[in-house]
Amino acid sequence: MTSRSITDAQAYCTALTKKSGSNFYYSFLFLPKKRRAAMYTVYAFCKEVDNAVDEPPAGSNPHEELLRWQNELDAAYRGTPTFPVTISLADHIKELSIPRAYFVELIKGVEMDLVASRYPSFQDLSLYCYRVASVVGLICLHVFGPTSARAQDYAVNLGMAFQLTNILRDIGTDAAQGRVYLPQDDLEKFGCTDQAILQRQESTELRKLLHFETARAHEYYAKAQASFDALPAQDQRALTVAEIMRAVYFRILKKIEEPGHRIFGQRARIGTIRRLAVALGVWLRSRSS
Repeated sequence: MTSRSITDAQAYCTALTKKSGSNFYYSFLFLPKKRRAAMYTVYAFCKEVDNAVDEPPAGSNPHEELLRWQNELDAAYRGTPTFPVTISLADHIKELSIPRAYFVELIKGVEMDLVASRYPSFQDLSLYCYRVASVVGLICLHVFGPTSARAQDYAVNLGMAFQLTNILRDIGTDAAQGRVYLPQDDLEKFGCTDQAILQRQESTELRKLLHFETARAHEYYAKAQASFDALPAQDQRALTVAEIMRAVYFRILKKIEEPGHRIFGQRARIGTIRRLAVALGVWLRSRSS
């Protein structure tokens, strides 16, 4: 790979991340330039792998697309990638020593959406959440740079909290794709049915189920907080960007819990100005601690 091709590949990843409008993008702005570039690349890889299933190219086979990404991942770790994202990724993984196994797990998680649209229990759902979210958190630790082993607990629990928040925010949009991520045994416990969700029918039973699931998400945010509090100050500062993400996503969860929130209405979101204000507040607190 030439330095020029790496530069072009990084520019591709940066542009893709900016275009996404993701909640994560605004937190990346608070990273030093080199680490910010690495996060743009990690995000771009996650986004393109996810799109292979959720927004596959016309006429493509999602299974084959994921296999292409797996092959490109292997090529990145050999130093012979050909996609812009993996060319940039190869440059960063070499410097940051990110284990290949994390990206393999991520691809396996995305692949689960091709073979499962229901999850019998929370234990089954947990594997999915770990693969598509907690593993990303573990990758991010190599970018952010904390040294304590306890930071892994923080990353895993925060990833679980984020993915549960996503699931609760996207019940309606997932239903439009025929997917119900809420565990089947929880649906049964509260007298809800897949069909009611697929038909976008709000009910008292679904409201009670939503309350139950948001409480579960809060448990993971609390576990992440406990792990964070146990870290040395230097590692806490290294995780400032993760804390910005946590602050934004926690506010999204709180919006989902508001009495007027419509489960099948507009997705709960935090406006751009508010996201930037939250990010700045977390960053300022981290500098003064």
